[in-house]
Amino acid sequence: MEIILATTNPSKVEQIALILNSSSHNVISMHKAGVIGEAVEDGTTLEQNAFKKAIFAWQQTKTWCMADDTGIFIDALDGLPGINAARWAGEVSTEAIMQHTLTQLVGVRSDERTATFKTSAVVITPSGDSVTFTGELRGSILMEAKVPCQPKMPYSAIFQPHGHSKVWAEMTTEEENEISHRGQAFAQVRTFLEQRSTSSSET
Repeated sequence: MEIILATTNPSKVEQIALILNSSSHNVISMHKAGVIGEAVEDGTTLEQNAFKKAIFAWQQTKTWCMADDTGIFIDALDGLPGINAARWAGEVSTEAIMQHTLTQLVGVRSDERTATFKTSAVVITPSGDSVTFTGELRGSILMEAKVPCQPKMPYSAIFQPHGHSKVWAEMTTEEENEISHRGQAFAQVRTFLEQRSTSSSET
């Protein structure tokens, strides 16, 4: 079974494909599927934005589609940037978003720089039904970047999950999938798809 991942982020495609391609499913990008354009992410929750992206791809293909939306909720900033994690510094580079985040936390002690990453993943079936899965992970924002950011992932150089010595950008894709909010959500997606495949083969 092919399933379209509604994203233009190559790092995300690689990460999620590694989770799902180990089963009987093949993740393909929007570009490879021939989906034209991008969804408008104007929802007020992670789930709404994930649904908007998935349904955008489904409307052009009428096949299995999925998407996720991720936010980072920083305790010292009263939950900001939340669902606007990719946009709260404006239309700027990945590195500029990272620097904006660090600027907002100037003067905040290391033990008070806690944050939670949350992901909502939405799967749309060929018939247009939708199912939502979630994951979250606690960690801290470092005082400065340890390494360069991953493409289109501005927090990857400064977010260190609790209980680990590496930031996201230092981890292999396999290491990240084992613990991450996105890995949690898409592990549930994998189980769901495998159950659907089993049900289909038995009927």
